[in-house]
Amino acid sequence: MLFRGGAEGEIRKRLLDKNHIDAVIGLPDKLFTNTGIPVTVIILKKNRALNEPVLMIDASKSFVKEGKQHVLQEKDIAKIVDTYIERTNEKGYSHKASQKEIKENEYNLNIPRYIEAIDEEIAQDVDAHLYGGIPLHQIEQLTVLHNMTKDVLYDALQEVRPGYVELTASIDTLTEDVLADKTVQKQTQALKEALHIYMNTYWEKLKTVHDVNDIEPLKDEMLTEIKQLLKQFKHVSTYAGYQIIAELWEDMLAEDTEKIAISDFYTVGRTREANMVIKGSGKTKRTEQDGWIGAIVPNELILKELYAEELAEVEGKEESLTSITDEINELVEAAKVEESDEEATLGDALNAREDDFTLTAVKAEMKNVAIESSEYELLNQVKKLLEEKSVLTKDIKAKEKALNEQVEDKIENLTDDEIDQLMYQKWFGDLTNNITQLIEIPLKNELDTLKELQARYAATLETIEKEGQSLEAQFEKMLSELVVTE
Repeated sequence: MLFRGGAEGEIRKRLLDKNHIDAVIGLPDKLFTNTGIPVTVIILKKNRALNEPVLMIDASKSFVKEGKQHVLQEKDIAKIVDTYIERTNEKGYSHKASQKEIKENEYNLNIPRYIEAIDEEIAQDVDAHLYGGIPLHQIEQLTVLHNMTKDVLYDALQEVRPGYVELTASIDTLTEDVLADKTVQKQTQALKEALHIYMNTYWEKLKTVHDVNDIEPLKDEMLTEIKQLLKQFKHVSTYAGYQIIAELWEDMLAEDTEKIAISDFYTVGRTREANMVIKGSGKTKRTEQDGWIGAIVPNELILKELYAEELAEVEGKEESLTSITDEINELVEAAKVEESDEEATLGDALNAREDDFTLTAVKAEMKNVAIESSEYELLNQVKKLLEEKSVLTKDIKAKEKALNEQVEDKIENLTDDEIDQLMYQKWFGDLTNNITQLIEIPLKNELDTLKELQARYAATLETIEKEGQSLEAQFEKMLSELVVTE
């Protein structure tokens, strides 16, 4: 439909002559299960000015893979919509094609004719391959490092000859210095402060949703606001931040705000629901209740925030159990080594699968050896470990059960302050860290590129020649050592 001749070509020509084609949007292939071909959206509009250009958008590379399919994320859709509404030119992504351009291309609307793909691969430098050093002009292509931490970058470079440099510090050290730079830290702090205001603003709005019809506008407002906020920060991906908020809505806010709108924030915060689980399989497969869960406040969060000491005690016992299990496993492996002392003493105490000891069998073996013998000591060691493991396992299960029951009872008795603490943590606990990471990502990407450039030009003509001479010398030495025998 974009470039074919015949009837399609005639239809396309007439639409273009009347300037009814408003935009052409190229989407990825494999979006649909029944075909692998790329998808194209053509937007038609009447009453366009005859000199109005056709907006071309190449969104064919914006997707994630889910199995065999390609899927557009929220950020991909948002960028397409924004580009269409604002009708912006962006190198490698969008272009406003004039009527003159289109006619010069014989009414062919194939997107690559108007939008050239950006080649992100840095060209090879022959001189650098021959004589070493990283070309300075390739260092200058690292625009984010140049703009934000130029002094740190150049302090780590040393000129080896005009136009070529080498790194005087490791990439790991340089990464630490870059992320600790005052410019990066200042931008991070400024973003944190802006996010704090953003989160507090929407915290109040999310808590006080009274009508389900207000939820979608609130979501749109929140998504629009994060884009406006992030546009203030250079080199921070606006649409990556948009995706974080979109996923926050998908994962929890959409469901939580609906429950809040139907009831109210603190009432639903103290509401618990039956935890329905599927048990059994085949004919015995059934759904039954397994305790209670908070309607919006997660049990795990209550446990982590309000029962930290009790949880730490259980985790300590679990670490002890892991240590004991590891010790038992070492003895199990030793008992499977043929003709070893452990096999002779412990071999008959292994279970049928030979992956653990049986306490009954260990006790039986102890009756067959002298109390003062090394065999008895080894068996006694295993016996104590098994008993400790059993006691710990029972104790952990009992404490976990008691804790879970405490949490289930606590849901209905949460104070307003506790609900505020828990829900703020649920909604916004990871948000500041996730979004401030967007400052580091482009810096780290360019540091990875710098690492690749360093490795690319490490092997010079001189080093290759030396390696060749070394191999030749080794070969000559081997030849001299050869003896001919009859």
